[in-house]
Amino acid sequence: MAKHGAARDDTRAHNTLRSAGIRRAPAKRAEELDRLIHERMRLGIVSALAVNDSLSFSDLKKLMGTTDGNLSVHARKLEEAEYIACTKSFEGRMPRTQYRLTAAGRSALERYLDHMEALIRVTRDR
Repeated sequence: MAKHGAARDDTRAHNTLRSAGIRRAPAKRAEELDRLIHERMRLGIVSALAVNDSLSFSDLKKLMGTTDGNLSVHARKLEEAEYIACTKSFEGRMPRTQYRLTAAGRSALERYLDHMEALIRVTRDR
């Protein structure tokens, strides 16, 4: 029963906005947003890699101002989505982890930026 009441409230709110000459951004556009990239830390990682050929784990950690664990979790999600690639090696006895943006990651970032620009345009034009 609560669902029907919520739907009526939403319809009423939409009609009120429309009668006042206010239009909402299309709901479908919000659904198209890449939630994987939209998260602040992951957007930062992808953006940093978009303007650098590659970055080390340490460099990304400093740039993002985060902890090892937090960076690892977010980088792993991007890696699983094949948005970034991770290369592990050693310099002497020290492990070195390098990240780079993949072609799929660059395409995903471009789509995300295009989407955000469209939302900004629609919002500013109102």
